[in-house]
Amino acid sequence: MDFLAEAKKIEPEIIRTRRALHQHPELSYHEVWTSKFVSDRLEALGIHVRRGVGGNGVVGTLKGGVDGKVVALRADMDALPITEAADVGFRSKIDGVMHACGHDTHMAMLLGAAEILARAQAELHGTVKFLFQPAEEHGGRGGALPMIEDGAMLDPKVDYVFGLHIDGDRKAGEFGVRGGPVMAAPDTFKIRIEGRGGHGSAPHKTIDPVYIAANVILGLQGISSRMMDPVRPFVITVGSVHAGTKENIIPDYAELEGTIRTLDEATRKSAKRKVAGVVGGLCRSFGGSAHVEFEADAYPVTVNDPKTTERAVKVLQRIRGTRVKRMEPILGGEDFSRFLQKSPGTFYFLGAANPAKGCVYPNHSSKFKADEDVLKYGAASLAMLAFEFGSQGTPR
Repeated sequence: MDFLAEAKKIEPEIIRTRRALHQHPELSYHEVWTSKFVSDRLEALGIHVRRGVGGNGVVGTLKGGVDGKVVALRADMDALPITEAADVGFRSKIDGVMHACGHDTHMAMLLGAAEILARAQAELHGTVKFLFQPAEEHGGRGGALPMIEDGAMLDPKVDYVFGLHIDGDRKAGEFGVRGGPVMAAPDTFKIRIEGRGGHGSAPHKTIDPVYIAANVILGLQGISSRMMDPVRPFVITVGSVHAGTKENIIPDYAELEGTIRTLDEATRKSAKRKVAGVVGGLCRSFGGSAHVEFEADAYPVTVNDPKTTERAVKVLQRIRGTRVKRMEPILGGEDFSRFLQKSPGTFYFLGAANPAKGCVYPNHSSKFKADEDVLKYGAASLAMLAFEFGSQGTPR
C-alpha cells in the first residue's frame, strides 16, 4: 500500500482540519470543543470512540481484519495562552489563546492517518488505538497520566506507542529521530525567601530578601557549573522574580520560580537536592530562611525504546520526499513520556520550517507558522508505523 499516495488524496482535507482546529484553540483541561470535534470525526470514519477519557481525552479503536499487535498513536490537543501574531488567514478566534506549539497539526495528521487506516481496515493487522490527549502543556499532572489511569493503554493492552511532534526549527520534510533519552524531565520549583522588612534607608535593621534572592539566583548557576557532572546535560533557569511594592520599602519576603531540565533520573534527583541545599545555605548565611517546593507529578524523561526506534527509522526512510536525521536530545519536556513508560515506542519530530513561506519562527512563538505541505508526510508516517508494527515483531 502506498501510504503517501493515500495521504496526498486527502491532503486538502487534512489542511482544512488543521485550520479549523487552529481557529478554535483551547487551553489545558478546557478542550471541550476540540474533544467533540475529533470524536465526531473518528466516529464518522466508523472508528469506535470512547469520550471523556481521563478528562477531555479521546480514545478511538480500530480493529483490523487480520490478527496482530496493538499499536497506539497519540496527538495532543491543548493550546497555549498566547495572543497570535502570525500572518495567516485562519488566525485564532479566541483572544489570548493560540496553537503555537502545533498541536492543531498533530490532531490533523492523526485524523488523516485514521482515515487512511480505516479505508485499509480489511488488510490491517492487529488493532490501532488513536489517543487524543488533553493538557500536554500543563507540565505537571498533565493529560497522559489521567488517560492511563482511565485505561487508555489497556483493553486491549498496547504493544507499541508512537507520537509525532511538528518542529518549527527543523527543515520542512525532515524527520528527527533518536533512540534513548530524547526530551528532558521539566521540573519546576518555587522558592519563598523570608526576611524582615523595613525602610530602604536602613538596610542594616532588616534582613533584605531581595538581596538574598539576587545571591540565590547567582548561586543556583553554580550548581550546573561546579556541582553537577559536566557530561550530563543539566539546565537551571529562574524565570520569575517577585518582591516588594515600593522603591524605598524592603519587603518581608521574595518569591522566585524556575525550572530544571535533566535527561536521567539520577541527575534529576541530585539536582533537586542541590537546589534545596544551595538555597537554604545562602538564605541562612544572610539571616533569612527559605521554603523550596518542586511541583509534584512533573513529567519524567522521555525515553524512546532503541530497538523500536531503529525499526521506525526504516519505515520513515521509505517516505518519498522526506529525509530522516538522527537528532541530539532537547531539554524541552513532553507528556508523551508517560505513555513510553507503559509500552515501548518512539517520539519523533517532523520539520515544518520553510523561509520561503515565512515559516521561520520556533514553537511557542506568537508568530509560529508551520509549512502545511508537510502534513501529508506526518499522516503517512503515522499510518505506516501502525500498519508495520501491527503486522510484525514481538513487543518487549
